[in-house]
This record gives sequence, structure tokens and C-alpha cells, in this order.
Amino acid sequence: MALQGKGMLVTFTQVPARFERDFNEWYNREHIDERVALKGFRRARRYIAHRASPKYVATYETRRVEDLADPDYMKLLANQTAWSQRVMARFDKKSYRRLTLRIRVDLTHGETGGLALARFVPAPGQARAMTAWFKDEGLPKAIAQPGMLGAFLAENDLAAANAPARFQGQAVPENQPVEWLAAFEAADAKTALVAAKAACGARALKAFGVAKPAVFGSYTFLFGNQR
Repeated sequence: MALQGKGMLVTFTQVPARFERDFNEWYNREHIDERVALKGFRRARRYIAHRASPKYVATYETRRVEDLADPDYMKLLANQTAWSQRVMARFDKKSYRRLTLRIRVDLTHGETGGLALARFVPAPGQARAMTAWFKDEGLPKAIAQPGMLGAFLAENDLAAANAPARFQGQAVPENQPVEWLAAFEAADAKTALVAAKAACGARALKAFGVAKPAVFGSYTFLFGNQR
């Protein structure tokens, strides 16, 4: 099964250990279901770290990336439930990360238990060449490895990323870097991580002006729901 749309929200979170039980109950009993019910949202999945920081990552597939800037979604973000407000107030602000992604290449297949992510920033003007390389060489080669099942490539959309701040009348920083994310799905997290590091190592990405090494993380599936 391919991804269920051309947009995706990815969040990286963790909370103090004493609040994790409430955090996980909230995610499994309210948050995932609430998001999947929104216009444009199709499927949401969450994972726990195998080798990664922050400890948790969640993916929310949308029809298109513009759904992540929809006015109804902006209103919900500004008016969270009491449970959401309590849990979100406990997020580790230093490690929290939110990406609003436009899917560039989708070679996913089925439902898997292991996930690895690589995040990196290419040089301006490299988007087309890098997308072509991942589509024709990087991702197919990774998927061909034993235990691998699928992969995709996505680009952070700054218009969608900055929509919540603009909705609330906040200033938006200028000259923000455009981060990309490559995701690798496998039967287990270790296999996915090996494939991610092979595909997104410094040598492979140097041709696209990636100056800093990719940030890697591997995860194990916890819970998901879909429309």
C-alpha cells in the first residue's frame, strides 16, 4: 500500500519519564483519532525509538501538504482539548520538531514494523536532481536489500510549516533552510537503519550540496489508525 496522500506531518517528541504513561494514553486514545478525523487527513502512525532522539515520532498522512495549513486545522491547533493542552505543555521544547512535508517520491509497500529516518538540507537548486537520484537509484537500491519493504522522500514545505505562526499573528523567520526527509521501512528497525545510512551517507549526499551529515533515527511501530 502506498502512502495515502501527497502530504505528511511528522512530529518528534518526548516528555519527562514520569509523564510518559499519560502521554501514550493521550496519543492512543485521543490525539491520533482526532487528527485522522480532520479534513484532508488520511492515516496516522506513531513509533518509539530504537536508536533515536527524541524518543517518539509520529507521521500523519494527508491528501496534500496544503491540508496542513487549512483554516479549520489552524483553528484546532489554537483551541486544543484540555487533555491535549496538558500533555503538550510537557513536551521537551528543545527536542520537539515538526515537519510539514510534500511527498516527492513514494516507493512504500504495505504495513511495516520498523522505520528509519534521515534528515538533511541540500544546497538550493538541487531539488530536481536529488529527487531524480533518490527515485531512480537511492531508494530502489535500499528497498532491494533483504528485509526492506519500502521508502519515500519528502521536502519540508515552509508555507505549511509557518502557517500556525501566521494564523496567530506571529513573525516568521526569514531565510529558513529547507529540510528534506528520507524514510525507510522494514520488517525491523535495525534493518531500516542500515539501509538509511547506506542511502543517505555523506558520500551519497555530497553531490547535492549537503554540507552537514544527515541526522538518523530508527523506530519501532506502536499504534496507528486511518480513515
